[in-house]
Amino acid sequence: MRIHRFVKPAAIPHSIAAASIAALLVVLVPTCQAQGHAATEAIGTTLPSLAPIVKKASAAVVNIATRGTVTEHGQRNPLLEDPFFKRFFEMPDQAPRQRQFQSAGSGVVVDAKEGLIITNAHVVENATEITVTTIDGRDLKGTVVGADTASDIAVVQVKDGKLAEMPLGDSSKAEVGDFVVAIGNPFGLQHTVTFGIVSALGRSGINPDGYEDFIQTDASINPGNSGGALVNLKGELIGINSAILSRSGGNIGIGFAIPSNMARTLMEQLVKYHEVKRGVLGVNIVTLTPDVADNLGAKDVQGALVSQVVDGSAAEKAGIKAGDIITAVNGQAIKSSAELRNRIGLMRVGENVDLSVIRDGKTRRMSAVVQVRSGGDETGGESATIHHALEGADLSDAPGGGVLVRSIENGSPASQTPLKANDVITNANRKPTNTVKELRAAAKDATTLVLTIRRGNGLLIIPVR
Repeated sequence: MRIHRFVKPAAIPHSIAAASIAALLVVLVPTCQAQGHAATEAIGTTLPSLAPIVKKASAAVVNIATRGTVTEHGQRNPLLEDPFFKRFFEMPDQAPRQRQFQSAGSGVVVDAKEGLIITNAHVVENATEITVTTIDGRDLKGTVVGADTASDIAVVQVKDGKLAEMPLGDSSKAEVGDFVVAIGNPFGLQHTVTFGIVSALGRSGINPDGYEDFIQTDASINPGNSGGALVNLKGELIGINSAILSRSGGNIGIGFAIPSNMARTLMEQLVKYHEVKRGVLGVNIVTLTPDVADNLGAKDVQGALVSQVVDGSAAEKAGIKAGDIITAVNGQAIKSSAELRNRIGLMRVGENVDLSVIRDGKTRRMSAVVQVRSGGDETGGESATIHHALEGADLSDAPGGGVLVRSIENGSPASQTPLKANDVITNANRKPTNTVKELRAAAKDATTLVLTIRRGNGLLIIPVR
């Protein structure tokens, strides 16, 4: 399975079974009547229409066209970067290539007075020129207020007082089976509307290094829909369309939208700080598997097992200890380490959080204050601040020198590399790494790391990106 930001359109069925229409009428007719829209008669049957909802919501959906430049480094042999080889073979330095690009996506106006538009971070990534086109054909210059790639949310601002805005709904009230409408600009076809239901809630693990709590929908999402609106039957924004799951790149009815509550929280931080100040507890965690739960005397318990508590962290101050099982955050159940990471990572720095913890078979309530990310966190300890490719690897200073890979969390970025538990990193980009601190310094601002690994009695050279 692959995640696609841009996909091919799905085929539209030619007919709908009469029984399905009848079931749909029972739900939709009262809604349309409440909107003050007279039902249309066709073939002797009274049919509902979503037109009133769409007409109201579409005015707040805009097209976002971007232009910019990307730098292509390409994949090169690490040996070709060695100064000795360059001098010996008289090889000239090869500068990275720059390529111009243009792309298009969608956005949703949520504050007409301030001209604030929510979209996806990948829609405006590397953009140097942004043009926002409204439903009435006006082209406005847009600027990025802030973007958060980890959650794929960005805020664009335009200077214009004649915008329509969409009310933000409460996505926590969405239920599986609710009817939803997706509005966007697929393939440049402005303000295209698709219809479906909420297929699932709380989806995560789609992108292991992202912060996710997706609404899954079968409303068709196509190229250009990214950043568009997922709307409920009240005409409220409950999600920002982001991606699909597909084997071939074609739409198979599994799309994902970022919940409006999550988007609202991130937007507030982006507007205030121009970035997201993501919080941490200061723990290394792993998902609690059934066999481990049995060994800890916590049969049938789901949650995140604390493997280490960082000194001076919010978790230590709250009294959390290694071996504790965190089962709920603010009264909401936690089923995995990824879910805990998402919940804490989406909270504001300084926010109080109530934790349900099982220790020695007994449930305890603890309160912590979310801290700003600094050292260790829920993505695998200190490695989270070293390099993206090492996230999920639990690293420590090795006896005798080097950096020991103590463990690697399944599904993390580090698990996609050739690294294994008990490897010892001795060099990074030709710089000795006798400690975690030295590894961090060697990896600073590096896109690619060429690591020298001591594995058993052998040495390996491993490039990671």
